[in-house]
Amino acid sequence: MFKYSSSMLFMLMLVLSSILTMSSSNWLSMWMGLEMNLIAFIPILSKIKSNSSSESMMMYFLIQSMGSTLILFSILINSTSIMSHNITDMFTMYLIMLSMLMKLGAPPFHSWFVNMNNKLNWTNSLLLMTWQKVAPLTIMSFIMSSINFNSMFILLAVMIGAIGGINQTSIRKIMAYSSINHMGWMMAAMKMNNNMWMLYLIMYSIILFMAVNMFMQNSIFYINQLFINSNKYPEKLMYIINFMSMGGLPPFMGFLPKWMVIQLLIELNLYLLSTIMVLFSLLTLFYYLRMMSSIMLINFSCNKMNLKYTNTNFNYLMMIIINLTLPMTYMFHL
Repeated sequence: MFKYSSSMLFMLMLVLSSILTMSSSNWLSMWMGLEMNLIAFIPILSKIKSNSSSESMMMYFLIQSMGSTLILFSILINSTSIMSHNITDMFTMYLIMLSMLMKLGAPPFHSWFVNMNNKLNWTNSLLLMTWQKVAPLTIMSFIMSSINFNSMFILLAVMIGAIGGINQTSIRKIMAYSSINHMGWMMAAMKMNNNMWMLYLIMYSIILFMAVNMFMQNSIFYINQLFINSNKYPEKLMYIINFMSMGGLPPFMGFLPKWMVIQLLIELNLYLLSTIMVLFSLLTLFYYLRMMSSIMLINFSCNKMNLKYTNTNFNYLMMIIINLTLPMTYMFHL
């Protein structure tokens, strides 16, 4: 009983710390929200008793501490603005931006994010790739409204996210590189429209939750474990739909946020940036197609790697409906 109550307490603290950062009116309380978030996430990571969990916990603590120190240093050198959002010094703003990139695991600080994600269980991995991005992205959105954010960071995220996952066999590493790629799209959305990144993150989180839920139910961590029983057609179909949705193929839900970002980029005459982003987004389809081929083309009489099957046809049906209907609602809105 105490075990579950302590988990709920830390989860509540995790949520409240991000809300504190999002609703803060000054840099000091934002920094406090980030620190509370770190303090809450470390015990959640420590729930899994293993060497890899301990390594990932220490890795996360060190990186986040470095990022927090850099933020605090940036705030203190502009002590006149410590109780407001109004920092006018460009050097300070770029320092805060770099610290946010470090905390997010965005290029050029992405190595820790990929390695750590590969050591986590699926629940903690999902938290790291979704909720833990909310507070840093919120701070980044405040900064982007004040400075002309360099598109180089957007292109780096899109390129590394696409190329890095091509030769991976670990699904958790693939999901990490995919997350980096989507981070580039979120930063592009943030550069054009200060609120669109939130919608992108919500949709990405829904798609990722559906994919992680299936991986978790079947205890899948590597591509060669994607040998699905040939009679499980709803399960195979749901895997394929989720992979296509994460790759951003129409008419699935993953296409919708990318479509909105491309639309904004074209309206602002940023044709080159949008073209490069689309081309590298196509590269991400390569590793999704690899995973799909494991489901569709491999002989299903091969070793099943001790997969656990559950009767979740209703869940699969709901996932298919969500993936197909959300883009249609946006089309009707247009």
